[in-house]
Amino acid sequence: MTPEQMQAGILQGDTAVQRRAMAKAITLLESTRADHRQQGDDLLTALLPYTGKALRLGISGVPGVGKSTFIEALGTYLTAQGHKVAVLAIDPSSTVSGGSILGDKTRMEQLSVNPKAYIRPSPSSGTLGGVAEKTRESMLVCEAAGYDVVIVETVGVGQSEIAVHGMTDMYCVLQLPNAGDDLQAIKKGVMERADLVVINKADIDPNAATRAQAQITSSLRLLGMHGNPDHANTGALWQPRVLQLSALKGEGVDKFWAAVQQFQQLQTANGRLAARREKQSLDWMWERIDAGLKLAFKQHPQVQALLPRMQAEVASGKLAASTAARNLLAAQSQQAHTASKFE
Repeated sequence: MTPEQMQAGILQGDTAVQRRAMAKAITLLESTRADHRQQGDDLLTALLPYTGKALRLGISGVPGVGKSTFIEALGTYLTAQGHKVAVLAIDPSSTVSGGSILGDKTRMEQLSVNPKAYIRPSPSSGTLGGVAEKTRESMLVCEAAGYDVVIVETVGVGQSEIAVHGMTDMYCVLQLPNAGDDLQAIKKGVMERADLVVINKADIDPNAATRAQAQITSSLRLLGMHGNPDHANTGALWQPRVLQLSALKGEGVDKFWAAVQQFQQLQTANGRLAARREKQSLDWMWERIDAGLKLAFKQHPQVQALLPRMQAEVASGKLAASTAARNLLAAQSQQAHTASKFE
C-alpha cells in the first residue's frame, strides 16, 4: 500500500479499508528507515488538514491499577453514545531482548471487536515518559480517520513519567484506594500535572477509597496554589478533582465522562485548550530536532572514526566519560567549522 493509498483509505470511512490503511500508516510512521520516514512525513502533511477535531485523553497510572479495564468500560460507554474511539496502548519493551508483549488489546475483549473502536498497541522501544516515540503521529492518523475521542494509555508509570501530558488535552491519573498516605499524594511529578484523578476499584474497599479521595483532593488544592499555574485557584480555570469508580462493574463511568466534557468546555472557552495544543506542537518539533541531532551525531564520519577509541578508553578507566563526550562533540564541530571556512 503506497502512502497515497493509505491517505485515501484513511479518509474513505469504510471500516475494513480504513482500518487496514490506519494500521499500515502507523507502521510506516513507526519505521526507522530513512525512506519510510520521508514517506511518513509526506503522509502526515497530507492528513494534517483533517486532524485536530478529536478530544485527546491521556490515561496514566501504576501497573495493576486497571487502566485497560477502565478504558474498555469508557470506550464501550462512549461508542454506545455514538462516539468513535481510538485507543493507543503503549506497552513496555524489554531492556534485555527489546521485545514487547503488546497484550493490552487482549484485555479489552469487548472493545476490540467494537466496529466504532480502534485499538493500536505499540511498544515503548526504550522511549521514556510512558509513551512511544511515534504516539503523536499515530494520534493524528486516528483523528484524520474521524475518531472523535483518542485515548492514550501509557505503560505502568512512576512519579516522573508525564510525557503523555505533553500530547493530550486532558491528563487523567488512576489511583488505587490504598496507594499511600497524604504525603505520597503531594509528591511532585504525575500528581502535579493531573487534570483529573480517578480512584479505581473503589468497590473493593469503599472506606479506603473515600479516605484516598479526601487526601488527594486536599493535596491537589495545595499543588494548585503552589505548583501548576494551569490549576491556580481561580474561577476561570479548571480545578482538578478526584472521582471514585469501579471500571470492572462499570460504575462511575458516566460521572467521569461528564467531568471530561466540563473540562473540555471550560478550557475551550478560556482559550487554554488552544494554547496547550500550540505549546505541544512546538515541544514536539524540538523533541524531533533533539532526536535528529543525536542520530546525525552518531552517523557523523569523524565521530564514527573516533568513537571506538573513546569507548575503549572510557571502559578501561583511562579517560573520563565527560572528557570523551567533549572530544567527540569537538570532532563533529571541527569538521563543520572547516567546511564552513571553505564555503
